[in-house]
Amino acid sequence: MRRPENSPRRTTVRAAALVASAAMVVVGIQSGSASAGNERSSASAVTMSAGQHAAAVKDAQASAPATADALGLGGKEKLVVRDVIKDANGTVHTRYERTYAGLPVLGGDLVVHEKKDGARSTTKATKARIAVASTTAELPAASAKKSALKAAEAEKTGKAEAGKEPRKVIWAADGKPTLAWETVVTGLQHDGTPSELHVVTDAKSGAKLYQFEAIRTGTGTGDYNGTVTLGTSPGGSGYTMTDSGRGGHKTYDLNGGTSGTGTLFTDADDVWGGGRQSAGVDAHYGAAETWDYYKNVHGRTGIRGDGAAAYSRAHYGNAYVNAFWSDSCFCMTYGDGEGNSNPLTSIDVAGHEMTHGVTSNTAGLNYSGESGGLNEATSDIFGTSVEFYANNSADPGDYLIGEKIDINGDGTPLRYMDKPSKDGASWDYWSTGMNGIDVHYSSGPANHFFFLLSEGSGARTVNGVSYNSPTYDGSTITGIGRGKAEKIWFRALSTYMTSTTKYAGARTATLNAAADLYGSSSTEYQTVNAAWKAINVN
Repeated sequence: MRRPENSPRRTTVRAAALVASAAMVVVGIQSGSASAGNERSSASAVTMSAGQHAAAVKDAQASAPATADALGLGGKEKLVVRDVIKDANGTVHTRYERTYAGLPVLGGDLVVHEKKDGARSTTKATKARIAVASTTAELPAASAKKSALKAAEAEKTGKAEAGKEPRKVIWAADGKPTLAWETVVTGLQHDGTPSELHVVTDAKSGAKLYQFEAIRTGTGTGDYNGTVTLGTSPGGSGYTMTDSGRGGHKTYDLNGGTSGTGTLFTDADDVWGGGRQSAGVDAHYGAAETWDYYKNVHGRTGIRGDGAAAYSRAHYGNAYVNAFWSDSCFCMTYGDGEGNSNPLTSIDVAGHEMTHGVTSNTAGLNYSGESGGLNEATSDIFGTSVEFYANNSADPGDYLIGEKIDINGDGTPLRYMDKPSKDGASWDYWSTGMNGIDVHYSSGPANHFFFLLSEGSGARTVNGVSYNSPTYDGSTITGIGRGKAEKIWFRALSTYMTSTTKYAGARTATLNAAADLYGSSSTEYQTVNAAWKAINVN
C-alpha cells in the first residue's frame, strides 16, 4: 500500500496482546430471475478437492487441442490450462494461457464457458488475432537486457541485475500482437522491498512496450488480535508452526535476513507468544483466516485453488516498514517496522497481500493502468472482507483501509472505500485520465463501487464507524449487503475478468456474475448496474 486435521488445532494464550497491522469480448448473460434474498446456488462454483481440481485441469489440457480448433485459433497457437471452475448447474469455466509458435502470448489469456448442453462462449483478453510476421528477433537479447536495466535505473532500483536471460514472447495485451523480449530485473526498491521488475521490449524497434513490478507491497504498524487459535503440528522436541489443516502452511523466522526461508518457528509446549514468536503468531493466524475465508465463503481451497499452501516469513530485514506478496516464492513476507518494534503482521496484511496471489492465479490483472487499479482494489475488497470474516472483537470489520496504521501520523486511515478522495490522492469516480496514475489511487473508483454495492449511498454507521458515500450522478443507492457484493466480485474475478480487463470490462464481468448468481431481473443485478453508473462507468 502507498501513502496521500492430522494434528489438533490448539488455542494459543498470549502473554501480551498480539501485534498486527494493515498492509496493505464477454459472454452472454444468463437469463432468469431470483428474489433479492435467495442466491441462485445452481450457478455458484462447487468446491473441489485438490485431487478433483488436478483431475479437472488434466482433463481440460487433454482436450485443449480440440478446444483451440473449435475456437478457430491458428495452427501455431496452443492453449495451456491455468484453472478450471465448475458450477453446480454443470457449466464449466476453463481459463487458458496461449502460446504462438511455442512462445508465451502475454495478454492472450481467455476463458471458455461451456454449459452442460455443450453451448460455448468465450471471454478474451484481446480480440486481436495472434500472428506475427516472424519469430526471429532483430533486436538481440543483450540489447533488451540493457534497456530493461535502464528502466530499473529510472525506478531507482538498488542492486539491479538481470541474472536470467530475456525470454522471447508475443506481446498482445494492447493493440497489434508484437514479437518482444521480456526481461526480469531483480534488486531492491527504495524502501528495501525486493524488486522483480518485468520489462517488455519490442524485439524489432527496441521500444519499451510495458513494465510492471511483480512484488506487491503493503505498509502498516500495529493492531492487537488478542487470544487466537493456531494450527500447529508436533515436531522435533515440541511443536512447529505447520498448519496441516490448511495445506501445511508454514511460518518462518527470517531473523533479519532478506532471502531464503530462515528457521521454522518452534515451541516446546505449544503455547505461543512473546518475543520473536509474536510476529510469527500474527502471520500464521492471518494466513489461516485468509485460507478459511476463501474456502468457506468462495469454495476456493488455497490461493491457487489446488489445496497447496503458501508460506509466511516474519522478521524480514532491518527496520523494514512493509510487507509483500511474491508470486515467485509463493509466499508472504513481513518486516518489523520502525525500530524493529512493530511487526507488520495482521489479518489485514494477509487478506490484502495474499489476495494478490489469488488475482495472479485467476484473472491475472496486469499491474498497471486501469487493470492495475482493479488489481489493487481487489486486494482492498477482499482484505476488508477477511477482516469482517475474522470477526475479531479487537479489530471489527470496517471499510477503512489501514485504519490501525496511523501512517499519516494523525490517526487517519490509508484509504477510504466510501469516499476514496478523502485520502488526498485516490479518485472517487472513473474518468479517461485515470490510466496513468498510481494503481493504489486508480483503485479508488472500484473500492467506491464495492462500498456502494454493499452498503449504499449517503450517511450510515457500520460497526461504530460513520461513512457518507456520494454518487457521481446524484443517485441514491440501496446496498445489497457485503456478503452478496463479495460473491459477485469474486465470481467476476475468477470467471469473467482477464489480464487486460479495465473498468468497462469489470462492469460487464460483475453484471455477468450477478446474473449467474441472482438472475438478470434481480435487485442484485440492477444494483450492480446502478453502482457502476454512480462511479461514472456506463
